[in-house]
Amino acid sequence: MNMNFYDVENDARRAFDTLMAGGAAIIPTYVGYAIVGISEAAIDRTFVAKCRKKGKLHAFTGSPELHDSLHILDDKTRRVIRSIWQEAGLTVGCVAPAQIDHPMIQKLPEAIRSQSIKDGTIAMLLGAGPFLDVLGRLSYENQIPIIGSSANVTQQGVKFRVEDIEPEVIAAADLVIDYGLMRWASYNFSSTMIDFRDYSVVRNGACFDLLQDLLRRQYNIEI
Repeated sequence: MNMNFYDVENDARRAFDTLMAGGAAIIPTYVGYAIVGISEAAIDRTFVAKCRKKGKLHAFTGSPELHDSLHILDDKTRRVIRSIWQEAGLTVGCVAPAQIDHPMIQKLPEAIRSQSIKDGTIAMLLGAGPFLDVLGRLSYENQIPIIGSSANVTQQGVKFRVEDIEPEVIAAADLVIDYGLMRWASYNFSSTMIDFRDYSVVRNGACFDLLQDLLRRQYNIEI
């Protein structure tokens, strides 16, 4: 999906302003539409609309700045991750140790923070397209964490077009950014998630075959 047709910078700023005002926004990512929020009320509202059970972990919006700032990784692992999303242009959910005492993480309400950290790690969506990169950059510049999940009712599958998102999820959003069909729609899955502490697969999803091939060929890493 080529997003050069869209005013990504201004659209992402509109979304960020909506989130800062306490609202929720549905946004485009290469692995389907996501619903994001900053305030505890907005995040809780999206969980209710999605029928998502309490205790499910939250993910952070991703960008180069956020990844560098929040994740704790050695140089080799950083190089591997960079090659996945910046050189190969693939999308990956990155689970990695985090600087839990970082001010951005500490700004999260306790209820949200406790559902965003597991064993000292946080999950962050990387390489999910220019919209998320800009939104993540705004998150970093303002030192405000943005939390998100897929814009769909739980267990009903990720949605790659806005018109396929359930009405109750649409109703939970104060802003919807519609960029048409998303890039990895043919997989019909959300992102592949990898725990980069040991390269274990948390979720087998979009781009898994491409990720598997890249890691094997370039780094002799089997997933």
